[in-house]
Amino acid sequence: MKPDFTKTNGLIPVIIQDSSTLQVLMLGYMNEEAFAKTNTDQRVTFFSRSKNRLWTKGETSGNFLNVESISLDCDNDTILITVKAEGPACHTGSTSCFNTEVSTNFLYKLEQTIHDRIDQNDPKSYTNELFKRGINKVAQKVGEEAVELVIEAKDDNADLFKNEAADLLYHFLILLKAKNFKLKDIEEVLVGRS
Repeated sequence: MKPDFTKTNGLIPVIIQDSSTLQVLMLGYMNEEAFAKTNTDQRVTFFSRSKNRLWTKGETSGNFLNVESISLDCDNDTILITVKAEGPACHTGSTSCFNTEVSTNFLYKLEQTIHDRIDQNDPKSYTNELFKRGINKVAQKVGEEAVELVIEAKDDNADLFKNEAADLLYHFLILLKAKNFKLKDIEEVLVGRS
């Protein structure tokens, strides 16, 4: 993968996208040196036009952009980087510099939160506590939530039905983690069926 820095006087636009939600977080620019540093460090480094130097996003705020993947467009003169952001991307404190909030792919973000709480062994987390009780307890909880959803489906209370559906989805994501699968694995099965 070799960006063509010659087309635009040495600077290429870089679109930063959240790897979980697919929300566009910001736009920056890279020169060859910034691109090389980003690849080496696996943290996004831009060329700051206002500072006239390399600038690693998060170097002062701590809101680093950890690289998940790097892609080039068809002309090799625009870069798309998917990231796991450590905090807001925008200097205003907003998630996105475009002042938008995206709920699309929220389940993937929730899945990541579940994984983080388990992987970091958060002692205050219900999720981690349930996970540590083992696969049988997690599967039992999914079964309980499924039964509660079926019961609510037979009634006419939309709020209770939606809450039980949310509980089932949440516990299903914990079960996926316990079985070492991800939501995308299940999505691939469904796509294969269509």
